[in-house]
Amino acid sequence: MKFTDEVQIVLTSGHGGPGSVSFRREAMEPRGGPDGGDGGKGGDVILRTSKHLNSLVDFRRNKKYSAKNGQQGQGSKCSGAAGEDLILLVPEGTIVRDLNGHTLVDMTNREEFQLLKGGRGGKGNHFFRTSVNQAPDHAQPGEPGEELEVVLELKLIADVGIIGFPNAGKSTLISRISAAKPKIADYPFTTLTPHLGVVKFTDEKSFVVADIPGLVKGAHQGVGLGIQFLKHIERTKLFIHLIDASGMSGRLPLDDYEDINDELKMYDQDNAEKEGFFALSSRPQMVVLNKADTLSENDILRLTQQFEKKIGHKPLIISAVTGKNIRELIIQIAEKLFQENQEHL
Repeated sequence: MKFTDEVQIVLTSGHGGPGSVSFRREAMEPRGGPDGGDGGKGGDVILRTSKHLNSLVDFRRNKKYSAKNGQQGQGSKCSGAAGEDLILLVPEGTIVRDLNGHTLVDMTNREEFQLLKGGRGGKGNHFFRTSVNQAPDHAQPGEPGEELEVVLELKLIADVGIIGFPNAGKSTLISRISAAKPKIADYPFTTLTPHLGVVKFTDEKSFVVADIPGLVKGAHQGVGLGIQFLKHIERTKLFIHLIDASGMSGRLPLDDYEDINDELKMYDQDNAEKEGFFALSSRPQMVVLNKADTLSENDILRLTQQFEKKIGHKPLIISAVTGKNIRELIIQIAEKLFQENQEHL
């Protein structure tokens, strides 16, 4: 399925049905009074999350959605039927914003939300009868529904985000530690969409990992795959900063580390004023050097010393291809995640 993470649509709730103007006309009832019923209420626009959806692609096919209108009231004091609600299914993690960028609702921890309310039905002439006016000949029109143009934005919900340059081995790593099967090949931007994988730590404990497409210098300005994927790591609690230690890319591992962190800082600066934004550069990171199978013992020692001097502790050396230290990586991730959860209890 094509991954779609942002779409603009127009929503309209249903109009209320008009009230009825009617008078009783029955045999043996020469003085039959007003009996016009009320109009039905218009349908609401309701958002509901679905665990079976992972993109907004269905909203690409249609940009306008309307709830049903309420029906007109009838004689014999019969009210019109209410309009059917419009229920839109969205993935968990969907944020709804107005065109000015203000957040209307975040569906991350909600199952359902009434976004627009249908118009009230108009009162029939039976409602307006009084001792002075026993035969009112007017009824109310129904209230119009509400219309709103919104932007739906999907942010993946994951505990751990794997970040790094293209071809650092992110797709290989996520396929190694979870059941996710991303496309893997030896050229930049193989991963064009984020992938989620569930990592089972014990029978009772598991966590979700997101393979975020490769970042490059200038990503915060849209270079490469740009900010459309940077925003997906906003929800993650922990970053695995995966670095190609082989040198085959022509870049230095330490430079890659610094360049990616610079992108996070600049993305933070650009989004600091956004409602509810939590800086990416302040998230905990695990620095992991990949492709150990291509390194000599001297290379590993040299890189370990370089990174220890830079970050203040030893990085974890792994090989996603051979499985070297993969179990140790999973253990360290779990310890950080579950320890953090315990501290917040």
